Amino acid sequence: MIICCALFFIFGFVTWANGTLIPFLKLALNLKTDLQAFFVTFASYIAYFFLALPSSWILKKLGFKNGLVLGMVILGLGSLVFIPAADNRSFGLFLTGIFIQGSAMALLQTAVNPYLSIIGPIDSAAARISIAGLCNKGAGVMVPIIFGLLFLDNAKEVTAKLDATTDPVAKNAILDELLHRVHTPYIVLAVVFVLFAVLIKFVHLPEINAEDDEAVVENDDVKYTAAKNNIFQYPHLFLGAFAIFCCVAVEVMAGDIINTYGRELNIDANILRFSTSFTLICMLVGYVLGIATIPRFISQQMALRICALSGVLLTIVSAFTAGYVSYYSVALLGLANSLMWPAIFPLGIKGLGKFTKTGSAIMIMGIAGGAIWPLVYGFLKDKMHIDFQHAFLLAMIPAYLYIIYFAIKGHRVGMKK
Repeated sequence: MIICCALFFIFGFVTWANGTLIPFLKLALNLKTDLQAFFVTFASYIAYFFLALPSSWILKKLGFKNGLVLGMVILGLGSLVFIPAADNRSFGLFLTGIFIQGSAMALLQTAVNPYLSIIGPIDSAAARISIAGLCNKGAGVMVPIIFGLLFLDNAKEVTAKLDATTDPVAKNAILDELLHRVHTPYIVLAVVFVLFAVLIKFVHLPEINAEDDEAVVENDDVKYTAAKNNIFQYPHLFLGAFAIFCCVAVEVMAGDIINTYGRELNIDANILRFSTSFTLICMLVGYVLGIATIPRFISQQMALRICALSGVLLTIVSAFTAGYVSYYSVALLGLANSLMWPAIFPLGIKGLGKFTKTGSAIMIMGIAGGAIWPLVYGFLKDKMHIDFQHAFLLAMIPAYLYIIYFAIKGHRVGMKK
């Protein structure tokens, strides 16, 4: 469990770095629109769609532990790509490094999420994932502060200098200095990831073979015995994967896009650089509540309903208010989003038995929601010229409504009463 929590910390550090990289790369590479900058999240999350199923195959061949070692090494290599990307001022190379990191994360997540779900009772899986989620979101709180200070320090002054400078040589010198800030942090990250891979190699981690388990689900109102030989005979799995798609979509919108949203609201720049931390602090509060209440006081399904409904209400408030009320309503979406992944994932793979690893990979593919939804928002805002608050509303509400459907009915589809 300690290794799993450490891995979730690493997931959080790498993933939520996007919230700082979006404004940093837009400034340092002189990107023209927010839509361009949102390709940072696209490169990070789309890797899950393409690599999740191959990751399942890799884990079957290499085993759980060796799969983790390989994933950490790839994560280190992806971090090193940032160095030539900065030196060549290449947005394409930055996206390549981010995609490689996302590919490593797909392998690691495909291994760790089902591991947490099946090392104990499935009905308490949300609590275990919430404990690991504390580490994930704890890292998410830290990384915008650390990277904000390293990358976005004096961002307002740098922007003013760039606007005032007409000499191309002087402007290039300013941008080169800005991009040079990437070197040390990402070299340190690469070293840490490789050292952690070595640690995993020599630590005992029990292999859990879900493929030998009979897929039987029982609770108060459903019983599902799986004498099935095809993954497509589990419709709740695919509905769950799309719920994960929607869940990650709204998480990324609240966590990574809040900086852009706050800029449109004219929030002070010194506050903006810590925007992702505000959202992640709210998520941490939600995880603590989940650990304390699931399944002792409320079920995973009920927690999911409450969270999604809260998300709808907070999104409406953010869209029809202004200033700091609107801004902090987006941050509070972190609280609404906090228990959705821990509830959706075990519901999606419940009763899969020998298909658990493949089912987990399909669920992980849903993380691609984080790639698509910021682009949808950017397209609505920058290309269709919809007001940024209304564009946010149009992007968020359908995702929350689908999650409510999954919480009430979708997770039961295919199960016999």
